[in-house]
Amino acid sequence: MSNTDFALAVEDLTVSFDGFKAIDNLNLYINRGELRVIIGPNGAGKTTLLDLICGKTRASAGSIKFNNEELVTLDEHIRVRRGIGRKFQTPSIYENLTVFKNLEVSYPTGRSVFGALAFRCTEDVRARIRAVAEEIGLSKHLAMEAGLLSHGQKQWLEIGMLLMQEPALLMLDEPIAGMSARERELTADLLKRISKNRAVIVIEHDMDFVKQIAHKVTVMHQGRILAEGSMEAVQNDPTVIDVYLGH
Repeated sequence: MSNTDFALAVEDLTVSFDGFKAIDNLNLYINRGELRVIIGPNGAGKTTLLDLICGKTRASAGSIKFNNEELVTLDEHIRVRRGIGRKFQTPSIYENLTVFKNLEVSYPTGRSVFGALAFRCTEDVRARIRAVAEEIGLSKHLAMEAGLLSHGQKQWLEIGMLLMQEPALLMLDEPIAGMSARERELTADLLKRISKNRAVIVIEHDMDFVKQIAHKVTVMHQGRILAEGSMEAVQNDPTVIDVYLGH
């Protein structure tokens, strides 16, 4: 495949903090409609990589092309508009608003103060909210205050808030941390569904969960890619066992 065919093409990416290379000459290619899981020991650079892709951290060198457009010089909010959605480890939802309102305020037109003031909840917006609520399994909870949801439901709501913006790339950092077994199953189903029409990158430590969802697994170590392939291939890779899975 040529680089123009990928949803995301990261090449020779490097970021240094005080001379320490947190990401070291890294290359990563993600297809459209692919669910990629990134694993690796703590300090491998996984979260830093997501920070670089979404623009929270600036690269020292290298290229990040999204749908063939260079992102490296673009600000974080412009990357969001281009279709990059990012969920952090702790959910940031509006606890005192209903599920419906949380989804409504995430609709892209409400981005600026003036946009928010002029915003009308049209039938189009309502239809979008209903569709997203259905997708994240919260249709029956639209009138509920978000603060009353279970931990897992809060995580799904936050994914829903990102889906309202129809991202072409969704990045999730440890989405199942603290979830019950049932919530994990439902999250696996949800991630499989939403990766059908967009690229999804997940950072995860739970290997059973990774097995359930990953199309392909990337193993990071010391800011570089150590191995890449199916979960099975990666699990049987001697280097990976030595550095990560053996511990």
